Amino acid sequence: MAETIELQLCEKVKKYHSLTEEALKKVSIKAERGSREFAIAADFLAMAQNYFNDARHFEEKEKLLLALAAFSYAHAWLDAGVRSKILDGKNDNRLFTLP
Repeated sequence: MAETIELQLCEKVKKYHSLTEEALKKVSIKAERGSREFAIAADFLAMAQNYFNDARHFEEKEKLLLALAAFSYAHAWLDAGVRSKILDGKNDNRLFTLP
């Protein structure tokens, strides 16, 4: 049973690594450069990228539960930005929870 749980965790980490990496490449800032909204959107992107980097570190160290949590946080920052309309998810309802 422990092997099954470990295998499921490994598969989830791979899935969310790939999904979040794709989302990071697709998303862009909607606001005009120099605006308050641009700064907020850039902060959302930075948080997503930082959590993504942390997740990859945990994945490399085989700390899979921490990796999954960090990938989830990274994607949540992107989703929040798309839902609040400061980030552009290019109408991709597979990668983002659209408004």
